[in-house]
Order: sequence, then C-alpha cells, then structure tokens
Amino acid sequence: MNNSEQLYNALKSRILILDGAMGTMIQRYNFTEEDYRGERFKDWKSPLKGNNDLLSLTQPEAIEEIHRKYLLAGADIIETNTFSGTTIAMADYHMENLVYELNYESAKIARKVCDEFTAQNPDKPRFVAGSIGPTNRTASLSPDVNDPGYRAITFDELRIAYKQQSEALLDGGSDILLVETIFDTLNAKAALFAIDEIREERNITIPIMVSGTITDASGRTLSGQTADAFLISVSHMDLISVGFNCALGAKQLTPYLEILANHTDFGISAYPNAGLPNAFGQYDETAEQMSNQVEEYLEKGLINIIGGCCGTTPEHIKAIADLAKHYKPRKINQSDNLTV
Repeated sequence: MNNSEQLYNALKSRILILDGAMGTMIQRYNFTEEDYRGERFKDWKSPLKGNNDLLSLTQPEAIEEIHRKYLLAGADIIETNTFSGTTIAMADYHMENLVYELNYESAKIARKVCDEFTAQNPDKPRFVAGSIGPTNRTASLSPDVNDPGYRAITFDELRIAYKQQSEALLDGGSDILLVETIFDTLNAKAALFAIDEIREERNITIPIMVSGTITDASGRTLSGQTADAFLISVSHMDLISVGFNCALGAKQLTPYLEILANHTDFGISAYPNAGLPNAFGQYDETAEQMSNQVEEYLEKGLINIIGGCCGTTPEHIKAIADLAKHYKPRKINQSDNLTV
C-alpha cells in the first residue's frame, strides 16, 4: 500500500492529528543572527534572523527535533518548515535562488522523521504535509491606498512561484500539499492551478489540503470572503480537506467550521491558535484550555483533521490527540476524492 492509500484509509477511519506551531517552537531556541547564518551564509549581504525556513539548511537538527517532539505528542501529519518558501517571500532576504533547495531539504527532514516513526508503529503511519504559505503579497488587494487598481503581484507570477515550491516539496518526499493560512483566495487559486499542472505533467495523485484564515469577528477573510464563499471558490479541486487555521482561537472558529461541514463532502480541518494574542502578541491558552474548547468540534462531529497554529506546542497537540482518540471523524462522502 502506498502513502496516498494509507492516508486516505487513515482519514476515513479516525481523526488525524496535525502538528502545532513551528515558529513558536523555533522561538524557544533563541537563535541569534549568527545561528541563522551558519557557516554557509556568514557573509550574506542582508540580515537573516527571522528567516525560519533557512534553518532547515543552517540548523537542521533543531527542525528535526521539533518534528520529532510533535510526532511523540501524537501527530499523524507533520508540516514542512516552508511557510515562506517561495521566491516571492524569499526576495526579502535576496534568497530567491535557494527556494528549491530550501523546500527540498525541509521535506527531506520531515520525511526522515516520519519514516522513523512509521517503522516503529506501522499501524499508525505518519505523513508529511508540504507547507505552502500565502506569500507576503496579495493578488486581490492594492497595497497603495491612493491607487486601488494597483497590484504588487500577478496571478501568473504567483503560479510560477507556487509551482517551483510544490515541485521541490514533492521531490523531497511530501505526501500532501497544504495550501494554508489563505487570506486571499486568488493567491490560493494560483497555488491550486500550479499543483494541478504538476499533477497532469507527472500523472500522479497529489493529496491537497486547503486552509483559509478568518481574520476577525466579521467572519471574513482579509480579501472579504465569507466562509461559504471561500469554500465555493476552492471546491473545483479534488481536496482531501478544507478548513481554517490561525487568526482565531478554537472557540471563535466553531461557527465557521459548522458552515464548511454543512456545505461540503470534503474532509474538514482545523488548527486554531492557542487563543487570541495578549497585549504583547503572545498566546496564553494552556493545552488543557485549548483541548476543552476543541472538544466542541469533536462532539458536534465537525472535523477530520485537527491540530494547532500560533502559540501551540507539543503539549497542546498531545492534549488534543488524547482527546480525539475518543471520538469518530466527521462522516464524509468522498468517493471521487479518495480514489488513488
């Protein structure tokens, strides 16, 4: 049985656990500018501290350790350390030429650790989700208040960048491509278009997860879409799941997950923040507090994949995994989507 078949079987049989925040865990290491640079980039012309994706090259042991902690906590799916792994985002560091290597090596690190855990317990296979973030540019909105028609990026530029990232993530061993933290659905559609091109060119099955972000209590994405409009915009693709992550805590996310669950046959994913940020931008919600809120998703049968975003740690994921074991996944009718 190949990894895609194992994934689809697992998705139908139990609630799958996604890992927690990468950035939160990286912060615990207190890496300096020199740590980010390593020996290879010690003379790089621009500051590199904060380029977390680069740590897959300069501090791979730390990234591997973070993955391992989440797997020990019970995660079934591990995200690659590639949230900003496009030429568009890496332009901030003048590292566009490193994009393929960054994604490929990040996927290889996650693949190695997942394979170790699967070998130890073949009944609980672990999967690698190639993380594809939204980039720092938007195709739907103008960054210039004096020129509402202006766009800092085109659809085709996004498509090309996402295609390069996706190919590297697949080459490095990703089982899933996760288009996540979507604040502009047009960006996401460029990513999905690119993935579909790869699927046709390589004649392969590519399991895809899509996760948007509701930015505030208005219940809309940054580009103005409601939850059901967002769902309609991405439902042309065969997805293993659609859901929401980031921006809101677990409690605030519930009504939007209900909208998705009532209007699609796709699996539903959720990985909220550990509450809302405090005055210092930090997240105070404990693992117990968060799991208590997530239980509402489980009791209502809303989800198939559950994890954590900003502020979450292996402790949060363990609490959620321990809880999810006692519940069945949301029933889905994905006969088309679950065909390999």
